[in-house]
Amino acid sequence: MDTLTELNRKGYIEESIDPTLDLFEEIEKLKKEKNAIVLAHYYQEPDIQDIADYIGDSLGLSQEAAKTEADVIVFAGVHFMAETAKILSPEKTVLLPDLKAGCSLADSCPPHLFKKFKEKYPDHLVITYVNCTAELKALSDIVCTSTNAVQIVESLPKDQKIIFGPDKNLGAWVAKKTGRELVLWNGACMVHEIFSREKITKLKERHPKAKFIAHPECEESVLQMADYIGSTTGLLKYSINSDALEFIVATESGIIHQMEKASPGKTFIPAPPNNNCACNDCPYMKRNTLEKLYLCLKNGLPEVTVPADIIDRARKPIERMLEISAKLGL
Repeated sequence: MDTLTELNRKGYIEESIDPTLDLFEEIEKLKKEKNAIVLAHYYQEPDIQDIADYIGDSLGLSQEAAKTEADVIVFAGVHFMAETAKILSPEKTVLLPDLKAGCSLADSCPPHLFKKFKEKYPDHLVITYVNCTAELKALSDIVCTSTNAVQIVESLPKDQKIIFGPDKNLGAWVAKKTGRELVLWNGACMVHEIFSREKITKLKERHPKAKFIAHPECEESVLQMADYIGSTTGLLKYSINSDALEFIVATESGIIHQMEKASPGKTFIPAPPNNNCACNDCPYMKRNTLEKLYLCLKNGLPEVTVPADIIDRARKPIERMLEISAKLGL
């Protein structure tokens, strides 16, 4: 079976690796040989975070990559993140260790259906959360992040009608924070919707001094319990700056690796899901492994491409967000 057939079937190239290889050392060699950088989202496995040149939220990583002189970007994250990197750095080669590393939130908003939805509200401005496909960004007026969504909405005239998508939970939280009426697309992240209010309540009873911190993609019933609500980066910063020694964390559990590294004297407890599976681990994020990252860098595949017209259209709402953020000093 040739490598492209294997890639199409599995989403990554399957190749035997010498078990005696030091993958950390080999990846470092390949980065130098190919003038490549590795970006890792906070939700990646610890080994990948430790080998990365940059660790962070999706948009911030793409912005960092655009600033570098690297020819190749290996994005250890999910598909829409690699697309965003390609939009901001169209001249660079963007690789994703596993093409099947998708996103339940991005999948919950097919662009052709969103286009029809948008047509029902011709006088509405479209704000989309960065966690969406390149095609959806291309249908948007402004892109936002979980960090700046509230400020982006507040920067617009109060009489401006707004569609917000694809995350209904983030949209509802933004609407509550801003007092604005938003038309919401009915999308959600499978990881952030799985947390159990009942189990979290019991966990808080067992850890009465723990701060409960949550991502705004969580459901309203969970957010009502939170001591702090913020983006993944915001949660990390809060855990560093807080005097508390225990934290219950309602987001993908990969962030706990960075929390423990930044605050080794503190305890971090992943918020429990409403069943017995490890559903607070994103199965898409965890498709990437150190082995796949090594093979991806070695073979220069799988590559993520975005059509030039989509790049042009998707870049504009991102640039508008950056302009607003700069004016607001965010």
